[in-house]
Amino acid sequence: MFLTTLTVAVATQPTTARASRQLPCPSSGTTKPTVVLVHGAWADTSSWNGEVDALRRAGYTARAIANPLRNLDDDAATVAIVLVGHSYGGSVITNAAANAPNVKALVYVDAAVPDTGETTAQLSGSGSVLNGDPGSLYDKASYSNAPQGASDLYLKQDVFVGSFASDLPRDTAIRLWASQRAASTSAFQTPSRAAAWKKIPSWYFVSTGDRIITPASQLSMARRAGSKVTKFAGGSHLTLVSHPDAVTSVIGSAICSVKAD
Repeated sequence: MFLTTLTVAVATQPTTARASRQLPCPSSGTTKPTVVLVHGAWADTSSWNGEVDALRRAGYTARAIANPLRNLDDDAATVAIVLVGHSYGGSVITNAAANAPNVKALVYVDAAVPDTGETTAQLSGSGSVLNGDPGSLYDKASYSNAPQGASDLYLKQDVFVGSFASDLPRDTAIRLWASQRAASTSAFQTPSRAAAWKKIPSWYFVSTGDRIITPASQLSMARRAGSKVTKFAGGSHLTLVSHPDAVTSVIGSAICSVKAD
């Protein structure tokens, strides 16, 4: 596994300043941290393009990790060292960071933050679009070596465009819908085996326009985790795509708080 010296801590005070004002940070001779980003369901590493570009322009090593979207146990093992998680990626980093002593912070972006025993599916919130009729939400497909009863899910176009990517231009949203990666039902139904946020400081970015994981659910999870909260007015579940500067500024504040061990 690569990235063996990640040392990142959250900042004391969150900020909504543009990333260009947050980075680069005064280094004082210390080694710059590496930033690792984990995407969520119905997405891929390109979700983080804006954040990766901004971080690299500022001289940081940033890696967006491919998330298999198969089941929580395997997906967490895929990224043993993580920093930032979006959506279902929040569940992944919550588990992966539990036994990674060089992870000093968890940054959640419109993400699930499960406690031990909770599933991602339980955390969308009572007003989530995902609580609707599955037949109207998903196209299903079988996949090889799937667990008993498991299947791949693809968001239907109207759900993806109208609720998942609701603040993006329609043409962009349709392109993302057409290129979405399937997520297995097992990914949402596997209970979390750990809750790294109980020991690792966390930071939570909330989009008030999110229809997939409701803002109320996000705030509830953030409070439970003791996260430092940044609210973004509007946006969608893909604010990381539509407003990467806002997300990067949160990551930037975390980076700027890093202290050498």
